[in-house]
Amino acid sequence: MSSGQGGKVYTDVPCRTHKPGHRPDVAYLTPELVAQFGNVAVLPQSFPLVAEIVSSTDLGEEIFLKAREFLDSGCLEVWLVFPESRWVIVITQSQALMFTTHRIVSTQTVLPGFNVAVDELLV
Repeated sequence: MSSGQGGKVYTDVPCRTHKPGHRPDVAYLTPELVAQFGNVAVLPQSFPLVAEIVSSTDLGEEIFLKAREFLDSGCLEVWLVFPESRWVIVITQSQALMFTTHRIVSTQTVLPGFNVAVDELLV
């Protein structure tokens, strides 16, 4: 599951979006942005790649609105991970792709070449 491109992965870390209080469950920061921002308490922009782990108590429309908020705030790619139904939806500014079991999910705009089996991701 490593791309070998460097950068840093964060969990439950705040970033600035157009609406305060949004924290991605998992976020990736490129090596360039790690060098630029270091260890700031709140990233002053959205992460380039975020993942939201969707639970059975999350409301569908709210999850997609949160994804839209990240994208509107400079995020390039959002992964919505549905562990119970075993789906991963990858959303960019121009497309949304859905991956399910026995498939390989890959980044679309961030971390070229990074991919992982859905089954491995949802272990």
